[in-house]
Amino acid sequence: MNRSAVFAAFAVCGAMLGACTREAEAPADDNLVANSAEVAPPPSDIMIAGADGASLGTLEVSQGAAGVTITLAATGMPAGVHGVHLHEKGVCEGPKFVSAGAHWNPAGKQHGRDNPQGSHLGDLANLDVTTSGSASGSFSIPGAAMRGGSAPLADADGTAIVVHAKPDDYKTDPSGASGDRIACAVIAAPE
Repeated sequence: MNRSAVFAAFAVCGAMLGACTREAEAPADDNLVANSAEVAPPPSDIMIAGADGASLGTLEVSQGAAGVTITLAATGMPAGVHGVHLHEKGVCEGPKFVSAGAHWNPAGKQHGRDNPQGSHLGDLANLDVTTSGSASGSFSIPGAAMRGGSAPLADADGTAIVVHAKPDDYKTDPSGASGDRIACAVIAAPE
């Protein structure tokens, strides 16, 4: 056997072993589809649009074993306390964002963490925006998944996050008396 053939054989074996090692090191996640080629990672730095389409900040979506976390950084939003909810359609057409549909509610509950019949899985905590228009928040959605499971965000309709004009009272069905929709971001576009 010549020297070139031996080196080629070692290179092929090394590449195969390296691929096996990398596959074995990848963490398992029960909420993801088994075929990793079908699972797209959540987008990062998603723009939050105001009624006029201008950027009012960004958000990032991450998935862990317990659910989905959304981290929001607002800039230029109206000062005050605002209700924040996930909505059932991943469409954000301004100025009123009615295209996002109703609240994301895969379990068929009523609205609000203080409602004995609630709450929607998409009911998030209020966002407190400073007088300078800035705010940050991190929202955990236990049991949610980007894909798969009983509560996927990426489905036929997709999912959006909507910021409302008023605070959520955490009990009034269907939207916590949170008023108009003033900002929207697509977390998962319709498939």
